[in-house]
Amino acid sequence: MSEQSKDHNARARELVSQMTLEEKALLLSGNGAWRTHAIERLGLPSIFMADGPHGLRKSLGASVAESVPATCFPTGSALASSWDTELVRQVGAALAKECQANDVQLVLGPGINMKRSPLGGRNFEYFSEDPVLTGHLAAAYIQGVQGEGVGTSLKHFAVNNQEFERMMSDSILDERTLREIYLPAFEIAVTQAQPWSVMCSYNKVNGVYASENPFLLEDILRKEWGFEGFVVSDWGAVHDRVKGVLSGLNLEMPGSGDVNRKKIIEAAQAGQLPISRLDEVVTSLVAVVLKASEHRRSGARADLNQHHALARRVAGESVILLKNEDHLLPLNVSAKKKIAVIGAFAKEPRYQGAGSSQVNPTRISNAYDELAAILGGSERLSYASGYDVEGETTAQLLDEARQQARDADVAIVFAGLPDSHESEGFDRSSLEMPEGHNRLIDVVTQAQPNTVVVLMNGSAVTLPWVNRVKAILESYLTGQAGGGAIADILTGRINPSAKLAETFPQRLQDTPTATEFPGLNQKAHYGEGVFIGYRYYDKKDLEPLFPFGFGLSYTTFAYSDLTLGAASIKDTGSLTVQLKVKNTGKLAGKEVVQLYVREEKPAVSRPEKELKAFAKVSLEPGEEKTVSFTLKPRDFASFDAALRRWSVNPGRFEILAGSSSRDLPLRKQVQVEATQVTFPKLTRESMVKEFKNHPKGEAFYSRLAKVIMGEPSPDAGQVKRTPQEERARKKADLSTLVFVNDMPVYKLVNFSEGKFTEQMLNDILAQVQ
Repeated sequence: MSEQSKDHNARARELVSQMTLEEKALLLSGNGAWRTHAIERLGLPSIFMADGPHGLRKSLGASVAESVPATCFPTGSALASSWDTELVRQVGAALAKECQANDVQLVLGPGINMKRSPLGGRNFEYFSEDPVLTGHLAAAYIQGVQGEGVGTSLKHFAVNNQEFERMMSDSILDERTLREIYLPAFEIAVTQAQPWSVMCSYNKVNGVYASENPFLLEDILRKEWGFEGFVVSDWGAVHDRVKGVLSGLNLEMPGSGDVNRKKIIEAAQAGQLPISRLDEVVTSLVAVVLKASEHRRSGARADLNQHHALARRVAGESVILLKNEDHLLPLNVSAKKKIAVIGAFAKEPRYQGAGSSQVNPTRISNAYDELAAILGGSERLSYASGYDVEGETTAQLLDEARQQARDADVAIVFAGLPDSHESEGFDRSSLEMPEGHNRLIDVVTQAQPNTVVVLMNGSAVTLPWVNRVKAILESYLTGQAGGGAIADILTGRINPSAKLAETFPQRLQDTPTATEFPGLNQKAHYGEGVFIGYRYYDKKDLEPLFPFGFGLSYTTFAYSDLTLGAASIKDTGSLTVQLKVKNTGKLAGKEVVQLYVREEKPAVSRPEKELKAFAKVSLEPGEEKTVSFTLKPRDFASFDAALRRWSVNPGRFEILAGSSSRDLPLRKQVQVEATQVTFPKLTRESMVKEFKNHPKGEAFYSRLAKVIMGEPSPDAGQVKRTPQEERARKKADLSTLVFVNDMPVYKLVNFSEGKFTEQMLNDILAQVQ
């Protein structure tokens, strides 16, 4: 804890000691939709919270149009595609400056829930299917915002992966899956960046609402990770307010008037809520209020022109080149070629998602106008809308598009998902784009062989025409300046460098949750375990449409010279990894170097490989750079559910490096030696085979096995058997041994008909403890 944090906590404790019970209860519920309560007699002000995360949404009324104008940056799915932590940090800083200018002390973001299914209605707002990429981007975002004196609220904690019945759904999963997939991004963000606030989710986790879950809010968040801020409920996520206080939920939002305030007061007066616990929860909140008030900048102004320019630069780093056959892109703007711009999104772009993250932009650029500006006018451009606002088309609209495509030298089709297809509040029912968009692309490709498709969508879609177009740009939702960024990439003013932060499947049936998403009847069973995203496609050996980490460039890169700092390390040590990457093309560009780890002979079912580190490298033509990473013990570990801790299985691990999860040309092995091997306690319920692999139990294994197998006959070696009889005997012995090994040890008493007694079993168990 920093000295400044200690000072805020000390001041907060002093103020809380002077508060009445009623004042403490007052503070734990919001003052309306966006503010905390002030305690004027103690000089404690209120703070104002506003929606994010890709732009400020300070509400002035019921609709988005009534929120303050603010820079709309690319949404989470686009921003993550940059794989650029420094760029994300700059976005956070700009967002904070607009918060300061609008007297907002805390922004509700970033959203970092895992993309368990590509159908998740809020996937546009989240970063990735991978917790390591998500965690480091979130940490950078938080550092950027809080470095400007504005707080963040990391959300939604935890296991909040569907919109359907989100206020009541129960996320049911084992602890290993929880620890390896759904918590690490939060852990990285909390331990590296210390957000001022964490927002708990609506859903239950294994039967307990997140808003009153002591395992999540107290044991993990505060005790394990050292979280110092306050926990706020998602808006309306509170159920039992007293249980929430006892479990570590500080602030209820929005305010509930005196409804829950009375319950807190009555519970405290009845002794059901210890005053010491109440004071602790109030103090954490007051400390952040004091910190926020201290960083308030009266009269602050934000340079919105500068932020629009940043939004354009960020969008340019976030657009992914998925295909570029015959080097159709970048377009040769000096050649006097005619360009058909087709699709209503070219002039009326879909640039952000719907729901609480919706921003009232300061301005909006579109690709058609930006292309015209780059070309020096619209004389070489033609246009056809192709479809209406819902993505529906008509024969007339298709005929117009066909004619424009036929008369041009190249056609650029803008397509994707309309607003009505994905939003907070509901999940998608299909991975397909509207039929009108797909029909439009079919018509254009029949008329024009040189067709480029620019996608505007918040999350993965299927592309049935992928083999019939020459080039594809995935722009996601690129914010208010996305039109300019897309034009920059189409014309080569920017060399694309983005990579997919999620897998694009061939079809919905290939996805890990195809048979059970969303969870119905208020139950979401996470039966796929740790195998989401690329982990699933690797394990099932399924070929995705486009793999995790994939993205092309207008230049080329070569990887070489992978070196490890040691051939063998202990499970308490670290490993330095170095490699070289060279720009072998003719244009300056950026490459995202990705590092994965694979356990060769895992003790439990593990993914084939997992992302552990990444870096974005800028290279001039012919330039080569050395990239270094440091892998830590946790990068080799899996979560041991029996021991309830992270554990490294000793053995060989493979280090893989390259440009995507399916393109890893560099590989080397390292041996990891165990120094902290801990074995689970042997009990009556332990299986016989568990004794064999236990340092104290192995001495008793043969004795336990012989209870069923029996002692070999003294004349066994003298019995003459035919080869067939010998094979049959060995097969029978093996079958019996397998049966015995999987048997709980207490069953030996019954199977031996009492020859192996309860006392014998107890004596053995006493000796192995």
